[in-house]
Amino acid sequence: MIRVLLADDQELVRAGIRLVLRHADDIEVVAETADGRDAAQLAVRHKVDVALLDIQMAGVDGLTAAERMAAQAPSVRVVMLTTFGEEEYVRRALRAGAVGFLLKDSTPQELIRAVRTAAAGKHVTSPEITGQLIKGYLDSGSPKAAAHRERLAVLTERELEILVMVGTGASNAEIGQRMFLGEGTVKAHVSRILTKLGCANRVQAAVLAHEAGLLSNP
Repeated sequence: MIRVLLADDQELVRAGIRLVLRHADDIEVVAETADGRDAAQLAVRHKVDVALLDIQMAGVDGLTAAERMAAQAPSVRVVMLTTFGEEEYVRRALRAGAVGFLLKDSTPQELIRAVRTAAAGKHVTSPEITGQLIKGYLDSGSPKAAAHRERLAVLTERELEILVMVGTGASNAEIGQRMFLGEGTVKAHVSRILTKLGCANRVQAAVLAHEAGLLSNP
């Protein structure tokens, strides 16, 4: 059973998420809070596997809660609940160690899948947020593409192909279909790419691909 902590200052939102997750027989909401102040303590007390944290809450927000959780409950997989247009908050959460970012208007199936994916130790990000982050980085005046391309010199030709597809938001399954590879093989390639580039997750790798000019010149 995946034990979930839900932190959101809107009671209606919490009720809706709780109702959705109740339909998954392998997920249980074991703790709730309307303030990020006690999120980390609740996560420890209830032996939480996944924490769903609203980025913006009255009192202590989800960003601060994520940072505290990284220090006090590092085994908990944090998924941030966000709305479109909050890319700066998402970047801070990424630095705090969040493993997932989910739009609040995601479908019930996407929510359940995100919880399961995070619990399995994988990263999950809505494609819209990935695009949002990339655009934010590019619009903010990132360093020259040549400097980023130097980081990519450690990758093989196949790894570069996969990185390009990661940059477009393709899943491991979609990459496997395009390259005629098994999903497990793609997963291994992506993991190796992240290690070589020093990226914590797919979002950082996607941003690097864009800043290096890989997607503007496929």
